[in-house]
Amino acid sequence: MYLAFDIGGTFVKFALIDAAGNIQTKNKFPTPDNIETLTKYMIENYLSISEKIKGIAISCPGTVDIRTGTVYHGGKLKYLHHQNFVKLLSETCKVPIAVENDAKSAALAELWLGSIKGYDNALVLVLGSAVGAGLIIDGKLYRGKNLSAGEVSYTMNLNPYNLKSNFFGPTGSAVNMIKSISEKKNIDVSGHHVFDLINNKDSEAIAIFDKYCLQLAEQIMNLQYLLDPEVIAIGGGISSQPIVVESIRQAIDKIKVNNPTHYANPNVVSCKFQNDANLLGALYNFFELKQENILSM
Repeated sequence: MYLAFDIGGTFVKFALIDAAGNIQTKNKFPTPDNIETLTKYMIENYLSISEKIKGIAISCPGTVDIRTGTVYHGGKLKYLHHQNFVKLLSETCKVPIAVENDAKSAALAELWLGSIKGYDNALVLVLGSAVGAGLIIDGKLYRGKNLSAGEVSYTMNLNPYNLKSNFFGPTGSAVNMIKSISEKKNIDVSGHHVFDLINNKDSEAIAIFDKYCLQLAEQIMNLQYLLDPEVIAIGGGISSQPIVVESIRQAIDKIKVNNPTHYANPNVVSCKFQNDANLLGALYNFFELKQENILSM
């Protein structure tokens, strides 16, 4: 068995997973605000079942050097910057440890067992607090020279007059979209309640959601021309809502109708794994590094 951790901005999810990718048990704890408490909780969970564990796989925000286990930047978790999980955990956790970026982990999960399995070239877009991406080229995850391939949140439209940029991260953020609808309708911020409004065709909710899908469709068209993937899979918690991919496809059609010079036809699908993707992908990364003899105690 293997112990996988998915370190998110709100919760740290963890699961016991077998070598075939079957999740045996899973749980979570609130994400601490410092590295010391985070590693303390991770170690405690390992020690409680250490006799079963052959390795630890970690998914986290930030740019990750998978060969050393070092995290840079860390997204919203600034304290992850320059932290090395292998060094932090290996003194107590006497098993191999692997670390990967969260969006790249999601892409690896879909490549291993999910919606892009069998494709040579694919793109996974993870819609969360920002937009993460994992790019598959020739059947393998492409990380880039500086490990930042897939950081689509930083793609931008620049205002030439004030040199300020509109970044794709905020406009493609599922969290921001849900918050906008919640504020408009004066309800608690809840994805479940918001999608009840969307699915019931509430006019104010639909107006915000349709704009959001058009902004996603715009970037998907750009990415299709740039990368020419066979399939683009939409992940993140909201991908469990069928209306999301359906509306993105409709938005692409609207763009093409109003811009007839377009000839690209993105194949947009939902990811198979939503909240479990990062856990499974972290484990797949573990297996790949183990095969390459990179992992060590």
